[in-house]
Amino acid sequence: MGIKPTNFVQTTAKVSQHAHDLTADKMAKMRHQKLSSNTTRITKNKLPSKSVTKKKPIPDWHPSDFVVPVATGKTRFHDLDLPDQVMQAITALGFQYCSPIQAMTLPQSLAGQDITGKAQTGTGKTAAFLISLITDLIDYPVLGSRQYGFPRALILAPTRELVMQIAVDAIALSRFTNLQVQHLVGGMDYVQQQRQLCATQVDILVATPGRLLDFCHHNTVNLSKLELLVLDEADRMLSMGFIPDVRAIIRQTPSKAERQTLLFSATFSEPILHLAQQWTHEAMHIEVAPECVATTTVAQKFYSVASHEKYPLLLNCLQQLHVKRAIVFTNRRYIARMLQERLQQDNINSALLSGEIAQPQRVKTLTRFRDGKIAILVATDVAGRGIHVDEVSHVFNYDLPEIAEDYVHRIGRTGRANKTGTSISFASEDDAFVLPELEALLGHTISCKPAPLTWT
Repeated sequence: MGIKPTNFVQTTAKVSQHAHDLTADKMAKMRHQKLSSNTTRITKNKLPSKSVTKKKPIPDWHPSDFVVPVATGKTRFHDLDLPDQVMQAITALGFQYCSPIQAMTLPQSLAGQDITGKAQTGTGKTAAFLISLITDLIDYPVLGSRQYGFPRALILAPTRELVMQIAVDAIALSRFTNLQVQHLVGGMDYVQQQRQLCATQVDILVATPGRLLDFCHHNTVNLSKLELLVLDEADRMLSMGFIPDVRAIIRQTPSKAERQTLLFSATFSEPILHLAQQWTHEAMHIEVAPECVATTTVAQKFYSVASHEKYPLLLNCLQQLHVKRAIVFTNRRYIARMLQERLQQDNINSALLSGEIAQPQRVKTLTRFRDGKIAILVATDVAGRGIHVDEVSHVFNYDLPEIAEDYVHRIGRTGRANKTGTSISFASEDDAFVLPELEALLGHTISCKPAPLTWT
């Protein structure tokens, strides 16, 4: 896997036995140590300006109303000594047991530990860092007045769609608190976003690097009092060329010894490990099931086709399988546009999601897709990275991705939330050269079969 920074603690297991053995009493003790230790980095940053508040009961709700039985090999959210406000939100969302990445990271991040986490998309990593972040902000309230434009927590993500999805999740998990969530993305009204920042204090700011840096340059956002930093999908930020912007942003935050940093990525190359070492302080490096790169909840199928056979094959598959909700990925915007137009001509309820579509329209398209009003979404990688819709049954790789790691992210759009899904990939003379790299990434041989005459 390449070098491992010396200040990382490597943990590679499907389930953290330590996390499973934690009781609420043990978690409370860990949290108390976080508050009282003079050597704990996060405490030194916060004690001068904050005090710890006791979790106040929420009217008409109590954790005892949310009964989840103890299960062998599983960690309940009850076992993590979370604030009542967070537990009520978890109850409303229907969560019961932690996913592996949550069970492994939450006990450490809640205790103030910096984390670098490797987990596939759809494994619950967003909830993992949001629960930790929101809990921290509740436990350490700021005393006195605060200035506008000074976020307490910052989450950086590579794409507009992913930023907006994280913001939606953050609002859902903080709905029973007074925490304010705002997001900043390009393609949306700059003045409107500026007014929102100037109208209210922001606790959690979710942003793409470029748009955030723009607001920082205009002194609308000040990161000098930042307490928590989350870098999501760091591998994608690297491949998209955002690292210079991210560096510029991090230079405006307190030093890594004075903030808590959580860095998540589906893949960890040597450059990402080097960046993680620079940006985190004595981080614990956690990997979830590294022996299985692609999620096991997705059935992966590859078919050898000629380029001119792709569209008839896709159309037959959509019609014969009666696909109700699927995403079709292409490598180029113009291919996505032509493909979506052909699907519409053939009476397939479809829509386009690519970088050439204005951001407000992309938001409307995603909403309609999530609501089931659009059946087939034709997308490029950048636009499709932040699509989190649990009911997607199929992902089609109309073109094999040019970057092997993008395959993992594509198929992760299905088989989410403990459900199963199917990915169907077309390998033609134009892109079959990617297969050896995909095989190396997946760790097994890919068998490309002739396309069937009928789909079942």
